[in-house]
Amino acid sequence: MDRVERIKIARGDAPADLLLKNANLVNVFTGEVYQTDIAISGSTIVGLGDGYEAAETIDLKGKFVAPGYIDAHVHIESSMCIPSEFAGAILPHGVTSVVTDPHEIANVQGIEGIQFMLDESEGIPLSVFVMVSSCVPATHMESAGAALEAADIAPLRDHPRVIGLAEVMNFPGVIFGDPGVMAKLDAFEGKVIDGHSPGLAGKQLNAYVAAGIMSDHECTTPDEALEKLRLGMTILIRQATNAQNLLNLLPAVTPENAHRFCFCTDDRQPSDLIDDGSIDHIVRMAIDAGLDPVRAIQMGTINTAQYFGLDDRGAIVPGRRADLFVFSDLQKPVPEIVYAGGEVVARDGRMTAKKAQKLATHIVNTMHVKWEAVDFAIPAGGSHAHVIGSIPNQVFTENRVEGVKVVDGMAVTDVERDVLKMAVIERHRATGNIGLGFIQGIGLKHGAIAGTVAHDHHNLVVIGADDRSMMAAAKAVDAMGGGLVVVDGDLVLAKLPLPVGGLMSDQPVVEVRQEMDVLLEAAGQLGSPLHDPFMAMSFMALEVIPSLKLTDVGLVDVDQFKVVELFIS
Repeated sequence: MDRVERIKIARGDAPADLLLKNANLVNVFTGEVYQTDIAISGSTIVGLGDGYEAAETIDLKGKFVAPGYIDAHVHIESSMCIPSEFAGAILPHGVTSVVTDPHEIANVQGIEGIQFMLDESEGIPLSVFVMVSSCVPATHMESAGAALEAADIAPLRDHPRVIGLAEVMNFPGVIFGDPGVMAKLDAFEGKVIDGHSPGLAGKQLNAYVAAGIMSDHECTTPDEALEKLRLGMTILIRQATNAQNLLNLLPAVTPENAHRFCFCTDDRQPSDLIDDGSIDHIVRMAIDAGLDPVRAIQMGTINTAQYFGLDDRGAIVPGRRADLFVFSDLQKPVPEIVYAGGEVVARDGRMTAKKAQKLATHIVNTMHVKWEAVDFAIPAGGSHAHVIGSIPNQVFTENRVEGVKVVDGMAVTDVERDVLKMAVIERHRATGNIGLGFIQGIGLKHGAIAGTVAHDHHNLVVIGADDRSMMAAAKAVDAMGGGLVVVDGDLVLAKLPLPVGGLMSDQPVVEVRQEMDVLLEAAGQLGSPLHDPFMAMSFMALEVIPSLKLTDVGLVDVDQFKVVELFIS
């Protein structure tokens, strides 16, 4: 529909396609809720108020209508589904747009991976906007499947759904003017540039912001959020499967600064998306915690649209895209009908739109392990060692020093103290790299878990109570072409194949969810008390979030930003 026709319908001189009568509109610009009619033509809202006619009229009888939610930062790959299947999980929850960073698949397959995500999300009912991955690999202390420089990613800048540069995790590179990092910032000058700076403060934070970094989604305390707000950053409050920061950060939100906050999910697994939801879940949690309902909806809609310059959505006003949802209770907004581009795509929690036939046709084997180099034995180099302290519902860890159990000169697991063995095996180029260490907080009493979802390099990670189970788990993952497994001894208890880059399935999201549920139950049978030990494990290899992590290169002290010895001399 061209502009002239849209104006004609907005004047009331021609009928609209759809009229939603007697809606209680949540106006995210004024903060009001009031009854009005909403006229829609094609994919666009054309008018608010009385006197419109339309080919189809629906009387909402006072039900509420709000703009479709926008997820400010999500890795679709963490759903373990390709974009077309991911859409089916979140559209029924009123999320009609997402801003994604495809750096998980980029770390495995480079530009081809990013292009796959763009191609696979083309033409689906969910609007998918891409922030180009800025840190592939995240640092020099890991081995990823690809390395992207400024010249590699710059051509993506002009893609119509590319809106900026994704989370710049290499904050030391920013602060100290690394030429490669500077070139990437230069290439995306004038676009939105997202940040990733856990715990950064003082003059170093000033330097980071001065470089053009505009947001952060890694805040964990109100004080950290306030310092970043004062420097002009937008804070993306994250409520992921593992990193749950919402309730800690809500005290930082005030009437004066609320417009500088957005909501994001970052990484959520299928059962959480299907059962609890996405941004809608965060909005309901925020309201339950005392946040004004309209303000919570603003933080999930217009705030995100304005931050990213998505001026065609995020509000129900003439000229904007008809992404919206209908619900009955302002104190507990549960989407009942969801419209995307003026079309009903979900009703009562179920998709109604015909699913796009999107297939992961470029599935290739990304598992390349030098098995003769894989050995989980750790010669005891001292009586005490650095141990990764995993913290429930957080992605940061503690750098603990624990006494090690030694048998015949070898440091071994100590299940009684929850000191398990962890290994990260390079799986992209068969280099033979393997990092070995110890971890607390996963809780296995026997057996092992393993997988190729390991932010951000996505090498093969194994955590176990004994070497035999660890080897069987690693081999089982390789045999599937990537994925997640639970093993006890030589017995594979549960598995989820992820053949697309070792990160995603090409199967329906409901099937992925069912297999994931079986995995989680099996991990629980091995003793893990965690809601999702696989999501927790995936962040134990991410060396850009404090304090201690393990990569294929070795044990990384993130606070010092260097590889350190496992044992204390």
